[in-house]
Amino acid sequence: MKPVTSPETPLLRRPLFWIAASAISAAAVLALWQTQGLFVAALGMFALAALAGAAWTVARQSSPAASFLLEAAEANPKARLITAADGAFVYANSAFHRLFQLSVSLEAMSAIIVGADSAEAFERLVAAAAGGMEAEAEVSVKGPMDTVEWRRIAVSPLARGHALWRAEDVTARREMETVRRQEEEMLADFMDHLPAGFFSDGPDGRIIYANQTLAGWLGVSPEDMRGRMFTEYMAGGEDDGEAILEGRDGNAFRAVLVRSRRTGPKGETLYSRSMVLRDRPGAGPSRRLHWLFDEAPVGIVILETGGDVAECNRAFLKLLGLHRDAVVGRPLTERISKQDQGDVAAQLSKVVMGIMPAVHLEARMPGMGQQDLAVSLYASRMEDDDGEVSGLVLHFIDTTEQKHLEVQFAQSQKMQAVGQLAGGIAHDFNNLLTAMIGFSDLLLERHDPGDPSFADIMQIKQNANRATNLVRQLLAFSRKQTLEPVLLDPIEALSELSNLLGRLIGETIELTMEHGQDLGFIRVDRGQFDQVIINLAVNSRDAMPGGGTLSFRTSIAILDKPVHRGHELMPSGVYVLIEVTDTGAGIAREDIERIFEPFFSTKEVGAGTGLGLSTVYGIVRQTDGFIFVDSAPGKGATFSIYLPRYEDSGPAAPAPEEKAEVDLTGAGTVLLVEDEDAVRLFGARALRNKGYRVLEASNGEEALDVINGSALPIDLIISDVVMPGMDGLTLVQLVRQEIPNVKVILMSGYAEDMMADRGDPSIHFLAKPFSLKGLAVKVKEVLADP
Repeated sequence: MKPVTSPETPLLRRPLFWIAASAISAAAVLALWQTQGLFVAALGMFALAALAGAAWTVARQSSPAASFLLEAAEANPKARLITAADGAFVYANSAFHRLFQLSVSLEAMSAIIVGADSAEAFERLVAAAAGGMEAEAEVSVKGPMDTVEWRRIAVSPLARGHALWRAEDVTARREMETVRRQEEEMLADFMDHLPAGFFSDGPDGRIIYANQTLAGWLGVSPEDMRGRMFTEYMAGGEDDGEAILEGRDGNAFRAVLVRSRRTGPKGETLYSRSMVLRDRPGAGPSRRLHWLFDEAPVGIVILETGGDVAECNRAFLKLLGLHRDAVVGRPLTERISKQDQGDVAAQLSKVVMGIMPAVHLEARMPGMGQQDLAVSLYASRMEDDDGEVSGLVLHFIDTTEQKHLEVQFAQSQKMQAVGQLAGGIAHDFNNLLTAMIGFSDLLLERHDPGDPSFADIMQIKQNANRATNLVRQLLAFSRKQTLEPVLLDPIEALSELSNLLGRLIGETIELTMEHGQDLGFIRVDRGQFDQVIINLAVNSRDAMPGGGTLSFRTSIAILDKPVHRGHELMPSGVYVLIEVTDTGAGIAREDIERIFEPFFSTKEVGAGTGLGLSTVYGIVRQTDGFIFVDSAPGKGATFSIYLPRYEDSGPAAPAPEEKAEVDLTGAGTVLLVEDEDAVRLFGARALRNKGYRVLEASNGEEALDVINGSALPIDLIISDVVMPGMDGLTLVQLVRQEIPNVKVILMSGYAEDMMADRGDPSIHFLAKPFSLKGLAVKVKEVLADP
């Protein structure tokens, strides 16, 4: 067997170095013996032995500081990678593997890059790393379900030709920037191509902005107008807001100018806001102003000092989805959400009283379909000829989409953080539970059912299994559980559950089911689907202590375009909709925002774990579905589950076969790599009891030393995925460079789909926690696999 060393094994620990050094030293000693005699040669041999012993001692010493640094790097939530001078991976932490689909080489990273520009940027990063230079870039990569995500990567040189790679996920920021850029482009298009001219000049009277419409009337470009005085385009003076403008071609036309100015804290002019209305034959000034008012792309309201709407334009009516008669002549407060009426009234009063010349505030307004609109409201004074306030002019800009994106981004960050916390807790608990269940199995092998200790050991194991179910719920919320999706008929699945649901909810609650036609199929894990339905049924039952009705309805939902619901953005497509409705006490509005958070519960202390609905949320989202809740106190609740629809059922899944008791003993050499001492101790004892020869290592580096020192070939490597220092994936890659056909089982408290992206069927997976029997069965299956 060839010795296995990592690419960065120190020179003093490499066998070839010591073979060469020994040969040279032997030749030197021989020369001394021939020329200087036996005594000098003996002294040389003694010095050589001392030097060899000292070198061996230095080589075998391990550095605690290096170990601590590796542990710190592994725990770092920021992605870090170190590459050698030839580009080979020296070290990558878990955060890096998560961002780049467990890539173990620069070639594998390049394979998930999307787009020619990103590919070129990545090649520049690779070249910079090879050339010892610093560089950074943002590249797009393949994400789950054919999505595209963005990574910001920075490269900086290290000693001996090595390079440090730092990476972070910037997908959310890029998406927000794209949306904002589109909104800015849309607003710029509105301003540039309105059927009215706009310009702004600074304190010195020179133009700092002009729109395309005005520049086109004057026969110049907006760039030509910047820095010039507007009076240069006037064929005469300005008379009561009217002027004659002359274009480059000499043609003159009449226009109406409407101006307002932005002033600083000392009353000084900062810039103007000026509108130019071109005269149309037969149209007087009032007609021109009214035409601009009606055709403006933003909502405009003329408000009387008493608070009633005197006039409004088409854009405002379209925003609310109302007829003019429902708005004009009625108080503006009717169009403002109750939560914001007080703030809006207070701010507008300041403008009316002259405390503030204008005001800008955010407000909510009831829109069509009981949907709240978010608007930016700009209010300024209208004055009569005597300078007295005659009313207010209000401009409304719809910011609903922007607010949705901001809230969705904040909520996704929050749920991601909570999910990572839940997944991390579950991972640690799975290690503890593996040891508890495993040692219980070892004890049960030595105690018969009649033994007094047998029942006590069974109690320990049963409670450990109960704890395992709680951990699975945490993993479900964090979307890191192991799923086995199959194509399922939702009507058939719900019908099979109806008897169980009837027993769960009791006789005081009526169960009804109403199904649509041609629903097709959904692709879900059957066990997890049942858990979603059962959890929702139990939640509804608890909301109806005095009895009521629990209804299940199925139908098809077709979305022609993406739709915002709550904090989620549902892509367009065809979905199977499952609605679970109860007639219970309902849910308060402030609780709906947190209803899917783990450990949040509206029940009394001790009445629930607070994991039921968070488990439902995690399962549905991991299945590429969406779940929403509609409820109000005293009006019951409806949970709506949207799951992607599939047309063809494909081959039916085979029924599970009854397996006879099989012999779990075996033979062969197994290397067990696990940093948790209790898990490693249980696994080693269990496998030795079944007849295997077991070698142990507590981390990847130690595993390489064990392989180098083993006289017998290793038949199977069982390794944890996440370990301090070298992780399990890196270990397997290094070992397979020298032993390409070694069989591998990776253990983890996370989901098997973390490994699925690797596309390597020769790497098997064992989910924690596992029992003695589960471990023995998996080992025998893998060793028997040709």
